[in-house]
Amino acid sequence: MKRTRAFKTEITSANQGVRIDRFLSIHLPDHSRTFYQRLINEAHVRVNGKPVKPSYKLEPGDWVEGTIPPPQETDLAPENIPLDIRYEDEHLIVINKPAGMVVHPGAGVRQGTLVNALLCHCRNLSGVGGRLRPGIVHRLDKNTSGLLVVAKDDQSHIHLQKQFADKTATRVYRALVWGRLKEPAGTLETRLNRSKSDRKKFVVAETGKTAITEYRTLKNYEFLTLVEVRLKTGRTHQIRTHFNYLGHPVFGDPEYSGRRKQLNRLSSLSLRQFGLYLLTLMNRQALHAYTLGFIHPVTRQSMQFEVDFPADFTAVLEHLENPEGS
Repeated sequence: MKRTRAFKTEITSANQGVRIDRFLSIHLPDHSRTFYQRLINEAHVRVNGKPVKPSYKLEPGDWVEGTIPPPQETDLAPENIPLDIRYEDEHLIVINKPAGMVVHPGAGVRQGTLVNALLCHCRNLSGVGGRLRPGIVHRLDKNTSGLLVVAKDDQSHIHLQKQFADKTATRVYRALVWGRLKEPAGTLETRLNRSKSDRKKFVVAETGKTAITEYRTLKNYEFLTLVEVRLKTGRTHQIRTHFNYLGHPVFGDPEYSGRRKQLNRLSSLSLRQFGLYLLTLMNRQALHAYTLGFIHPVTRQSMQFEVDFPADFTAVLEHLENPEGS
């Protein structure tokens, strides 16, 4: 049985001015900076006997002490759900997630998630993500398809998580968006925050978290554009929010104006009928995590994976390539 781990250390001049969450992640590297932020906020960490905030800057002579509780055992039920595994070893798994599958349990969702499926496939997932997110290094929206990596042990999880945080991991998406982009390539850098009118959605705002999205046009169709998107940050709904902000929402997106609302912008009845037909082929956003690259946390080998479009995305593209046959 794993036990609570205690630590205590005196700060020297070498760490003067360093944030306490950063100090702990460097000097106790078994866990991530986010993990230590949670410990600090829950008062498991003290400086000179008193609780502090994660932003506290250390001074020479400070005594930092605390406890690291053992990881919580998950009470989630393993489910025998088929997985499209693209790579697996004793440290990690690369999954091609289908659209419609939630990555991990949350409010109102306890079954049918990727985590439930993974617990049936392998019981040794990392505990860094917490009780409801074992092994989950990064996420995809429920109705976004494509590649993600899952960690089997804590050290691999922390190493992979750091690559995503440092923007050294490669994430390339492909999306169909409405209309033709004014600029064939560009970079969007904004702040994203929760919508005041709908807390499940995000909007570009003056305050919030910085979000950076790079894009380039792959092919223009009559009223849709196939784009390649590279994420420099990993905010919730980032791609969907950014293209909606541009006035080119992701095709089929029910939450960000990507469905029938766009049909009224088309110039003819025949195009509106064609667009409506394409929407019947895809009941979700046309967004696919096409490429995933990272350095293996143990072998240090550079790894890169690509996965083709799923059937619904492929069907829409085929009709766009041959509209006369639709």
